[in-house]
Amino acid sequence: MNRSAPARPLVALCMSALLVLTASAGCSPATDPAPGPSAVRKTASAPSTDAARVQLMTPMNEKAVALLALAADRATEPRLRAFADRLRSGQKSELKRLKALLVRMGLPRTDVHAGHDMPGMVTEQDLAAAEAAEGSAFDRLFLKLVHDHLRHSAQVSRSEIDAGARADAKRLAAALVTAREAALTELEGLPEAARALG
Repeated sequence: MNRSAPARPLVALCMSALLVLTASAGCSPATDPAPGPSAVRKTASAPSTDAARVQLMTPMNEKAVALLALAADRATEPRLRAFADRLRSGQKSELKRLKALLVRMGLPRTDVHAGHDMPGMVTEQDLAAAEAAEGSAFDRLFLKLVHDHLRHSAQVSRSEIDAGARADAKRLAAALVTAREAALTELEGLPEAARALG
C-alpha cells in the first residue's frame, strides 16, 4: 500500500507548521517584504522548527492514546484489541519523551493546535463517532483513524530528521518513524483493514 500522503493534507500540515513558527517568532506585519531564498533556507533548520514539530507531535499522540484506549476495550476482533493495547503503550512512552523534550526546550505543555483541523490528528468529533460506532463499523473507523494518525505523524517526524536542528529532537523523531512504520505494516494485515482503508 502506498503510504505517501496526498498533496493536499501535506500542504495543510506544512501551512500549520509555518503558522506555529510565525506565532512563536512574533508575527511580522503582512506588508513586510517576503524573505528571500536564503532566509527561507535558514528558517528550515532553525530551532523554532524543532519546536513546531514537537508541539504538533505531542497533542497528536495524546489524542491517539484516547482512541487506542477505546479500541483496546471495544474492538470486536481480538487482534485489533491487542494491537490497540500495544500501540497505546508505545505512544504513552513516546509522550513522556515528547513532554520531557518540551521542558528542555522551554516550551509550554499546552496544546497550541487546539481547535485546529490538523491532518492525522484524532479530533473530539472522531472520538465521539468512535464512541457511537459498534461492531465491525467501530473496527473500520478505528483502523482508518489510526492509519491516518500513523501516516501523518511519520511525515512530521521525517521532516524533523531532514530539517531539524536539535540532536535530541532528531533522535526522538527517528525512533518515532521506526515505530510508525512497524505499526503501519502490522495494521495493514489486521482484520477489516482492507475494507477500512479502501
